Amino acid sequence: MGRMPPAPENSAGPADQPVTNDYDSFAEAYAAETESNLINGYYTRPAILDLAGDVAGRRILDVGCGAGPLLAALRERGAIVTGVDPSAEILALARQRLGDGAALRQAALGSPLPFPDGAFDDVVVCLVLHYLEDWTAPLAELRRVLAPGGRLIVAVNHPFVRKLISPGADYFTTHQWSEEHTFSGRHAVLTYWHRPLHAMTGAFTAGGFRITVMSEPPPAPQARDLFPDVLATFPSGSFLSFLFFALEAA
Repeated sequence: MGRMPPAPENSAGPADQPVTNDYDSFAEAYAAETESNLINGYYTRPAILDLAGDVAGRRILDVGCGAGPLLAALRERGAIVTGVDPSAEILALARQRLGDGAALRQAALGSPLPFPDGAFDDVVVCLVLHYLEDWTAPLAELRRVLAPGGRLIVAVNHPFVRKLISPGADYFTTHQWSEEHTFSGRHAVLTYWHRPLHAMTGAFTAGGFRITVMSEPPPAPQARDLFPDVLATFPSGSFLSFLFFALEAA
């Protein structure tokens, strides 16, 4: 699920009031905003689909599936899809998209997933892990539901993003930070956990995964025509909002 909009309005430090990432309160606005915008429709989802490759016949779990656009795309490519999300309102939108028979469950990555061991060939975790302070138990749970040799496909905030937004932030510490956003006219505050690259890769290998791909892809080619003004603001065409991984369950 593309859970980071293209342009933060401002940043807040850890001394601010605690913030809950309450997607129920802005589910429809979020789904409308991220359906075909640059950051989600023409950057994150294409990158995930490229990493997934040929998915025909593969059992795929989308953790943090949101309103289901990635699930729909994977299903169109022949995958057998299941989605989980903690937001009941978001899941209702996903069911409208995918149909009443869609395999959708309300669940959060911070808790045990409602599936048996080895239930999936691939698990996609798109823009979810950066909401979590500790990755140890979540990665163990993802490893549990993957079949031996299965793939974990991940998108997270690029670790350089925090430093670009707040140059005074300590890149090398894992710390919490918040941003204010507007989704289709609705105000929301999202809170993330920054972790440096070595902490990400260390968590993956400690969790029983082998890194097969680490990618910093450009947006989809048609994005240049659809969003020329936005992309013109990035030097040399760079666009490092997220970092993408393909991991193999050891």
